[in-house]
Amino acid sequence: MILEVDKNTFEAEVLQAPGKVVVDFYGDGCVPCAALMPHVHAFADKYTTLKFCALNTTKARRLAIGQKILGLPVIAVYENGVMIDSRVKEEATPEAVEEMIQKHA
Repeated sequence: MILEVDKNTFEAEVLQAPGKVVVDFYGDGCVPCAALMPHVHAFADKYTTLKFCALNTTKARRLAIGQKILGLPVIAVYENGVMIDSRVKEEATPEAVEEMIQKHA
């Protein structure tokens, strides 16, 4: 299951969450984001030890910039409020994302 977060819930659900959290940063009209989404949902079902969240950066631009999200899609792993790993834009292939998730699961 993926929890949809926004600028009001991101801090509590991601930055203050115990353990590791995988965040799917996506945007409206982002074709690669839409293509990646079903894979991320499948990973959320498969890697149940991790928490999965998604943030629509179109509705949270300032937050995204604050997290240094400059291009989409970005799949990131957070721990103790810090981004510890990520796959960005062309690197965010389903294979690369799953490899990163496996490393942290």
